Amino acid sequence: MISTRIRRSWVWLGFVGTWAFSSPAFSQAPFYQGKTITVINGNAPGGTADMRMRAVIPFLKKYIPGDPTVVAEFMDGGGGRKLANHMYRAARPDGLTIGFPAGSFITYAVMGETGVEYDISRFIFLGAPESTTHYVFLTRKEAGIDSIEKLRSTPNLRIGAQSIGHSIYIMGRVFAYILRLKEPKFVVGYSGPEVDIALTRGEVDARANIADTILTRNREFIEKNLLNFHAIIEIPKGNKHPRFAQLPELGTLVHSERDRKVVELYRSLRLVGSPFILPPGTPPERVETLRSAFQKAFHDPEFQKEYKKLVGDSPSPLAAEAVQQAVQSLPREPAIVELFKQVTGAGALPPHWPA
Repeated sequence: MISTRIRRSWVWLGFVGTWAFSSPAFSQAPFYQGKTITVINGNAPGGTADMRMRAVIPFLKKYIPGDPTVVAEFMDGGGGRKLANHMYRAARPDGLTIGFPAGSFITYAVMGETGVEYDISRFIFLGAPESTTHYVFLTRKEAGIDSIEKLRSTPNLRIGAQSIGHSIYIMGRVFAYILRLKEPKFVVGYSGPEVDIALTRGEVDARANIADTILTRNREFIEKNLLNFHAIIEIPKGNKHPRFAQLPELGTLVHSERDRKVVELYRSLRLVGSPFILPPGTPPERVETLRSAFQKAFHDPEFQKEYKKLVGDSPSPLAAEAVQQAVQSLPREPAIVELFKQVTGAGALPPHWPA
């Protein structure tokens, strides 16, 4: 028979155990409490990608347990390759550094381009704020190019963009190739807003741009009739833009099956959007914390309002798992990949085969 003394000991131990494990002093604080998370943008400040990041950051902070500090940095260059290389080779996989490269970092990995020191299949994706995008090709009004026929017959058109490899540069090259422009010249080295200034000064004649960026950042260009718009690419296909629905879709302007495949490859690549990423090897529990925070942020009604205000379009988020699946299923037909590399590279545009 158990003595009263022993019973009292058990009761005391049970009380101590309950007190110890229920006391706040022994509860585990969230990992991110008191920490600083750095989000590194692979684009220059002031452009659309900057606005997308700025829309996300307050809500990311809101939904990460522990209320961490979230700060932004910039590391533009190489169409996203510079930041992607950093995230792959140098960033600590501790869940405190998040990358937001230009979307073309995926394109260049699929193309097997030089300067790619990362394996996109090993990155940890956190989701993308947009998957629906419309790009338009435009010229300044003073250039006198008011039709696709004139566009095709005008030699040495100067097309402005950011850096070689930037998504706007790639899109400008795709438009120029599919529209069969005559020996276009690509002028790079600008930020996004600086390309617009170069247009108004006559330093460049044309550019590709995101449709909603034009409506947000350059509405006066439209109101003052300073631009001619020529074509649009819908991502995903069939998603019409209310303001530019009258423009011909790039896929309807192709002259050959090879050209059509180039357009569709680009459409597939761009559908992935510009995802937020973590370095390989980030602990699973921190990955899940961040993925959950991004998912909650993307679906917060206040985030959607802020995104609309800053970017000019409603977000069309892609969840982390959807980004991962889209990256794995990208088309990789060797002949078309090689042609696409030439179309989007730094050299002269490739010649067209007969239709």
